[in-house]
Amino acid sequence: MFDTVLVANRGEIALRITRTLRRLGIRSVAVHSDADAGARHVLEADVAVRLPGGYLDADGILAAAEATGAQAVHPGYGFLAENAAFARRCAEAGLVFVGPPPEAVEAMGDKIRAKATVSAAGVPVVPGGAEPGDDLAEAAVRVGFPALIKPSAGGGGKGMVLVRSAAELPEALASARRTAAAAFGDATLLIERFVENPRHIEIQVMADAYGGVIHLGERECSLQRRHQKIVEEAPSPLLDAGTRAAMGAAAVEAARSVGYTGAGTVEFIVQGATGDYYFMEMNTRLQVEHPVTELVTGLDLVELQLRVAAGEPLPLTQDEVRLDGHAVEARVYAEDPARGFLPTGGRVLALREPPGVRVDSGLVAGGLVGSDYDPMLSKVIAWGPDRAAALRRLDGALAATAVLGVPTNIAFLRALIGHPAVVAGDLDTGLVERHLGELVPGEGVPSVPADVLAAAALVLHDEHVPSGPAGVPADPWDVPDGWRLGEAAWTVYRLETRDGVSEIRVRGLPASGAEVRLPGEEPVRVRLAGEGGDLLVTFGETARRYAVARDGGGGGGGGDTVWLGRDGEAWALTRRHLGDPGDRAGAGGPGDGLVRSPMPGTVLVVKAGQGERVTEGQPLLIVEAMKMEHTVTAPTGGVVAELRVRAGQAVAMDAVLAVVREEEP
Repeated sequence: MFDTVLVANRGEIALRITRTLRRLGIRSVAVHSDADAGARHVLEADVAVRLPGGYLDADGILAAAEATGAQAVHPGYGFLAENAAFARRCAEAGLVFVGPPPEAVEAMGDKIRAKATVSAAGVPVVPGGAEPGDDLAEAAVRVGFPALIKPSAGGGGKGMVLVRSAAELPEALASARRTAAAAFGDATLLIERFVENPRHIEIQVMADAYGGVIHLGERECSLQRRHQKIVEEAPSPLLDAGTRAAMGAAAVEAARSVGYTGAGTVEFIVQGATGDYYFMEMNTRLQVEHPVTELVTGLDLVELQLRVAAGEPLPLTQDEVRLDGHAVEARVYAEDPARGFLPTGGRVLALREPPGVRVDSGLVAGGLVGSDYDPMLSKVIAWGPDRAAALRRLDGALAATAVLGVPTNIAFLRALIGHPAVVAGDLDTGLVERHLGELVPGEGVPSVPADVLAAAALVLHDEHVPSGPAGVPADPWDVPDGWRLGEAAWTVYRLETRDGVSEIRVRGLPASGAEVRLPGEEPVRVRLAGEGGDLLVTFGETARRYAVARDGGGGGGGGDTVWLGRDGEAWALTRRHLGDPGDRAGAGGPGDGLVRSPMPGTVLVVKAGQGERVTEGQPLLIVEAMKMEHTVTAPTGGVVAELRVRAGQAVAMDAVLAVVREEEP
């Protein structure tokens, strides 16, 4: 076994690999970009080395391995994990690449070649055709419509075009070819029969260098949005023992066909109504969702990877693999479902991660979530003796999770795993998009409950209660309880949320009993008790616990914004004083002409100049973050009176990019 292993990755996967290295007594080497200098994976490794060129800096990684005496490099997933050239460079440098041989990576990285290889090995593939050997128009007629066009070199759903008739085919082929050439540098295409309402089921395989290949059961990954997985589980609620064995055997043959070693995943598309399954692709690395397999098999997949890479045979046979219970994983993303799932960011002001379940996380309180990398923050994984128990435990764990300071998708995840179709196991890859209106509150639906407004006002009000020296009562005339002759006076707090600005009135002392009056409502008796980062607020007859944090926006003191979290949801409530602009910060509505950034990121393109006349809805800028581009349009017609940014400039969420003013008559 190795003495020192370099982990060529970041965030939660780097930490997860480091955890196994520590358990095995292996020295861990972390690498980091400048943006990650204080990241958790850096702090928890035995040694850390800066990468001048970031995580794709192959020269920097090899130099770090040499400088630290590493004998092997574990690539995790993403970045260089499926880069055959990097695997070869590791071998040339005398390092073990913890992954499959470069030839296997290349064979499975080309979709056309991969299909031909596994088909020759007897693995079912979706009927279709591929360039250069086939005429795609003829192949489409042969397999029938609807058909799906895919780039041969692509991944993640990019460049895929659905064609429902022969009349659509010429333009669809031209569009897919343009995308493939631009995104992957390879315009080669294939076309396949489109499987309606498919399920996405993958098989985990593990192989050693002595011909041993086993599968560790399946994972159901059908809950997706725009071809990106959200929730995964093991085993699949669809498969019976016979189908599981048949798909597992097909996956093993797919791995054998390319001389595979290490951990890999063979992905299948499955027709839910018939159970027919077809090879889709093979991922030649550890998968994001590997924890669900670990929880139901009791195996550490990273340890198996390391042992195989060190030349050991697999420690078990296929007959010794056991699946126990059920596990479900949910991916926590820095994104805002209410704003079309746009990426978010910010500083983690407070962090609550749930006990009693597995959490693979790269988060740390005080850490900054920027726009440099993928928006996935953590994974919450729950095991139960059966599927219903696992879903219940996952829901409870998500309810106990709070990431204050960064908007996330946690509330959306809870709504998704509680949806009747998900609970029933009636899954397919289109489920999320079909039911999105049920999973994300629509426009006009208040997003901030009354008790949250009251709790935020109490937090602000309580900060004005003076405390004297130890054992000495505060001057009663300084206590802001609203006392005066006659009826006690109200203190007004103008709190801005995504719903707008609300005036909340408070009188009395929060700790001993106060009253809160919400707009249009009668006063309610309230009480506040708190210690550290948690609050217990009694609103009427109901007491609720909240995580709480303050954001000063870079200034000193307690800050202008109160963040509250409970039941997996989080709210930011900003205090506004009379004289502040009436519109909430993120509105960017036609009335004010302000053009704001919908997400933290970088200005990619500026499409209009200062002084230029524009029409309502005209594209003005493109902001890019986390590999996603968003076009920002003019909120109203007029003249670009101010242009505050340039191409290449980093911007925060809701930052004013430009101002459009109506032309004077």
